Amino acid sequence: MSGLQNAAKSSELRKRIFFTLAMLAVYRMGVQVPTPGINGEALAAFFTKNAGTLFGMFNMFSGGALENFSIFALGIMPYISASIIIQLLTVVIPQLETLKKEGASGQRKITQYTRYGTVGLSIIQGTFIATGLQSMVGPGGEPIVLNPGTPFVLMTMLTLTAGTSFIMWLGEQMTERGIGNGISLIIFAGIVARGPAALVNSFQLIKAGEITLFFVPLIIAFMVGVVGIIVFFETAQRRIPIQYAKRVVGRKVYGGQSSHLPLKINIAGVIPPIFASSIMMFPATIGGFVQVEWVQKVSAAMAPGTFYYYLLYVVMIVFFCFFYTAVTFKPDDVAENLKKNGGFIPGIRPGRKTADFIDKVLTRLTVVGAIYLSVVCVLPTILISKFNLPFYFGGTALLIVVGVAIDTVSQVQSQMVMTNYEGFMKSSGKK
Repeated sequence: MSGLQNAAKSSELRKRIFFTLAMLAVYRMGVQVPTPGINGEALAAFFTKNAGTLFGMFNMFSGGALENFSIFALGIMPYISASIIIQLLTVVIPQLETLKKEGASGQRKITQYTRYGTVGLSIIQGTFIATGLQSMVGPGGEPIVLNPGTPFVLMTMLTLTAGTSFIMWLGEQMTERGIGNGISLIIFAGIVARGPAALVNSFQLIKAGEITLFFVPLIIAFMVGVVGIIVFFETAQRRIPIQYAKRVVGRKVYGGQSSHLPLKINIAGVIPPIFASSIMMFPATIGGFVQVEWVQKVSAAMAPGTFYYYLLYVVMIVFFCFFYTAVTFKPDDVAENLKKNGGFIPGIRPGRKTADFIDKVLTRLTVVGAIYLSVVCVLPTILISKFNLPFYFGGTALLIVVGVAIDTVSQVQSQMVMTNYEGFMKSSGKK
């Protein structure tokens, strides 16, 4: 609370917070603007029926925009996909790796490529979605598209692409002129916006007697406990001590300081659960369209709540944890940079030995992080499917909400420190 009071006293911080809230309000208004030519009631009934498939996941990340099929129906997922693809290609394509090492100018070029990739993915996804909608019907057999044809496909593709481009611009403006990461805040807003409806649904279940009052405190305690676990693991670090050797240049002595190399327990973040959830929901999605016996059996065996679903879900999370960590963190590069700057880990020889030591520590941390992600993502799913509990903020959604909240609070604190430092320098007569 004291942090909020101090934030309100800073005019610069107030402007950034109000700007962020205004951009989020614009985004939420755009979610309510429907794309022309769609039977809204039939589409809403279709999403209610297919809530546990890939459509349900994308609808969650878009904040309900896909269910309404608004101009923001694609959400920010094309941008996230393009960012991940560019990041993975950086390892494969030497030119991209060179750009990454060039600093701000190289990062601007990579951002430009990401924008182009976002537009390209939006065009492809918009075309496929518009084409698929023409053959889809609601649960009662009513068509979802009122006037199918090429004009509808072109109009929908352009509308969805423009909507995603606008969201991307909103996110970049929020990052530059607001507080926190704009893209993450947009996803955060989409997930949290569905919270009131979930609370109303929970109260209705309690009123109808489907949930006893005895379970309500247990649900609240469980949610608080899961949030606490996520906060602990997301902020926890393994600090490797670093010592810098003394160097004499002329009459001055440089180095000799002690520092540390912080390694997060969950370096991969929410990427493994997102990838794992996407892959695990494909069987249910395909089973809803392909009416073949063996496809229906596979879809039923891989449905949420089955043993094979949980087993493969955990395996996927562990795999993507190691894969994404190996792609984004290079122990050899860290060891080389330490060696160039005269730094070393006490008791470890610089160079190859340092890289092996960092890789060993990183592997152990990744194992712990993978177990943590698996538990957080699987337990709510078990509660929902086995005990019929309305644990709304579960799995990937809860990780995103808590992670973005922690990052935003950290940036607010950084802004306050910078503001207080500048005020102190002005009051002391220094610049």
